[in-house]
Amino acid sequence: MIALPPGTLLQLMYLRERIHKIPPGEFIEIGPGSGEITRLLLNLGWSGFSYDLEEKTITALQERFSKEIEQQRLTPINADFITANLDKKVDLVISCMVMEHLDNDAQNDFMNSAENHLKSDGIMITLVPSSPAHWGIEDDIAGHYRRYTQQSIEALLSFNHWKLLHIAGLTFPLSNLLLPLSNFLVHKNERSKLSLSSQDRTKLSGRRKVKFKTYFPSIFGFLLNETSLFPIYLLQKLFVKSERALVLYFEAKPISAPESVENDRNS
Repeated sequence: MIALPPGTLLQLMYLRERIHKIPPGEFIEIGPGSGEITRLLLNLGWSGFSYDLEEKTITALQERFSKEIEQQRLTPINADFITANLDKKVDLVISCMVMEHLDNDAQNDFMNSAENHLKSDGIMITLVPSSPAHWGIEDDIAGHYRRYTQQSIEALLSFNHWKLLHIAGLTFPLSNLLLPLSNFLVHKNERSKLSLSSQDRTKLSGRRKVKFKTYFPSIFGFLLNETSLFPIYLLQKLFVKSERALVLYFEAKPISAPESVENDRNS
């Protein structure tokens, strides 16, 4: 067992709080990484599909969630969500650190595909890197096109005829304090990825193994857990409007969706 980074834990804690407002149903997840959000959704009674471009990521998901796959609660798919032909409408489309890997046209295609796969009362939940002022080596090695602001999210949604339901900056101020150390570790361990193509860097971004950055030895579990981080989680919630937050969480729905969904999610 390994301990999760503090920023990851803070994001998962916020996501759990928000997900509790939605009755469990079916999801499509894009870019599952090591499967932390997948685990959260499954534990809360959801079932669904996880898409990833990297075959090794899907293989790891199949190993981690073999029981749930056997129970037909999870179907990992090695494919591009944008072009995949899944004839399925779901309650939730969710992605974490995915949209920043897409150029402008692909970003709009992603929104269109998400709309096509949502039920009439379904929503999309997305986490993306934010604060362009904090662009650094991690963005370069991961193959990012951009970091977002609340204004750029609102513009993207408006252009694609979506309605913003909820938005919050996450992990501030802890991740900002740790950013110099994070950049040092990324440069030391992953700078060789800069020679790879953008697509290859994107594929590898879900399977990063940087000690004290993307994972911590299990002995750190007594410090890095939801109980010990709860005061920082409360502090994080005080700064959800901060433009310096390094992660943006948002919920949205197509404008054609019923207004009752918007009323429920604005709380």
